[in-house]
Amino acid sequence: MPAPYAEPRPLSAADRAACRAAIRAGSKSFHAASLLLPPRVRPAARALYAFCRASDDLVDCEAGPGGAVAALRARLAAIYDGRPADLLADRAFAAVVAAHRIPRTLPEALIEGFAWDEAGRRYDTLDALLAYAARVASTVGVMMTLIMGRREAAVLARAADLGLAMQLTNIARDVGEDARRGRVYLPAAWLAEVGLDAEALIAAPRHGPALAAVVRRLVETADGFYAAALGGVAGLPLGCRPAIRSAALIYREIGREIARAGFDSVGGRARTGTLRKLELMAYATATPFRFVPVGAAPAHPAVRALVEAAAEPAADAPRGFDARFGRFIELMHASELRQRQWTAAARGRA
Repeated sequence: MPAPYAEPRPLSAADRAACRAAIRAGSKSFHAASLLLPPRVRPAARALYAFCRASDDLVDCEAGPGGAVAALRARLAAIYDGRPADLLADRAFAAVVAAHRIPRTLPEALIEGFAWDEAGRRYDTLDALLAYAARVASTVGVMMTLIMGRREAAVLARAADLGLAMQLTNIARDVGEDARRGRVYLPAAWLAEVGLDAEALIAAPRHGPALAAVVRRLVETADGFYAAALGGVAGLPLGCRPAIRSAALIYREIGREIARAGFDSVGGRARTGTLRKLELMAYATATPFRFVPVGAAPAHPAVRALVEAAAEPAADAPRGFDARFGRFIELMHASELRQRQWTAAARGRA
């Protein structure tokens, strides 16, 4: 039996540069947020992205049902055997697996999500859609948290929440684009409630009050997961918090852009502009973070198996000067927020 984390060759400088180029080309939002990661974390985060992106692209481009997923499963087996294929994405991910003890359950679940895409699966309910989002997005959030050195169940659960939120945002943003490709991810039950169905949407994707109501419902659902996820940022290493908070805020802003467009995800594709990204990154970097243990809310049922596969006992909470100083910053920030609220209320009465 092969070792569970066989040691691959270290990534070359050229491979690291290629991973950096992949994230820059594939996602401006993730690339912007990755710039805030500590240097010790950034290469592994980009390597993880390169593998996920290459896998997604293979499923989108490969002709014939089952072929891309079968190839991915074979490549994953080789990675965990310590003999990755001579491909950038595989070499990069093999290094991440070995260095950060990534349980095989996580990338296997990711590939299962790709298999659902390849099969053209549709989702009757929100719970069914969340099961899909857990596979294609929460897996990445959990792996990213392991790369940052955290394995506590509560922290992993909040990372999984962020994955759910981001994937729901993707779906809300891409309704028209997906329909034109013959795909519908919106829950069938929600569509039926407003008199719509997937086949009609694919045949003639057009914006209207009924579809806008479904998109709005999805954006609002995503907002709940963003709120839960942001409550877990304090469980991450201090140097990693600005990047993850930035990623969450930048992606949440896409939902707000969808709202500003009247929840029209057919006539255009919402995005967070460069200036707004910089504002959110500055806010994420400057905003104090709580130095208290992350709440132990249970993982959502859709992501529970992922969290359990990766979790280990909680690390000690901050102590000494760091804890006292963190608590001081927290109290000062709370006081500032109350002052702003009082000022706004006073202006409203004037």
